[in-house]
Amino acid sequence: MKQTTIAAQMYTLREFTQTPEGLREAFQKLKDIGYQAVQISGIGKIDPQLVKQYADEAGLVICATHVSWDRLVNDLEALAAEHKLWNCKYIGLGALPVEYQNSLEGYRTFARLASDIARTLQQEHGLQFIYHNHDFEFERVDGVPGVEVLLKESDVNALGFELDLYWVQAGGGSPVDWIRKVQGRMQVVHLKDMAVVDRKQVFAEIGEGNMNYEDIIKACRETGVEWYVVEQDVCRRNPFESLAISLNYLQKLL
Repeated sequence: MKQTTIAAQMYTLREFTQTPEGLREAFQKLKDIGYQAVQISGIGKIDPQLVKQYADEAGLVICATHVSWDRLVNDLEALAAEHKLWNCKYIGLGALPVEYQNSLEGYRTFARLASDIARTLQQEHGLQFIYHNHDFEFERVDGVPGVEVLLKESDVNALGFELDLYWVQAGGGSPVDWIRKVQGRMQVVHLKDMAVVDRKQVFAEIGEGNMNYEDIIKACRETGVEWYVVEQDVCRRNPFESLAISLNYLQKLL
């Protein structure tokens, strides 16, 4: 992990980035905080050319995205063109579509369809499709954790993973074990911490919770993770302040 490989997930700032002006200001604030890269997700319907222009103005690399399943299925060529415009290799899906979540066959069908899309992106466009988990994938379907189906039945050479380590922990998995399970298939990882407040688990800034981030970052380094993306779904303070706290902690682990 280097300073240049730590990115901010724009979903954290979604309430500030629904207009071109808001996005431009958010990019500049992130640069001032010390980030040098971002993941595009949760922003408003803003012209991709403007997104690129504002990122360049702020000196930010667009390292990855989250896009809709509908666009992956029905608008793949335009999606690929946007990512090439942004010099962004990693196209992420933020969640398993609802229609595939409740059965073993659903997971298997998704693994097959997603692998087909991943191969097209890889072979025709030089781009990488990555899948982002939540906790529900760790629920057993017909006796098997859904995430294991995705791991074993998707194309190992085409479909990548973008583990969200908070959600791995919430699902009862070991973040370090899962980082090693997807070795060779994960270039982008999502980092956030888990704290307990009033006996409930909550999202926390990295270093402010109870997850073992020294071991987590060590495992990421050893397995070839390229981008370390800071995300906090819900912040209990100003989201820019939360992103600054997480970055400051990660800088201690460089």
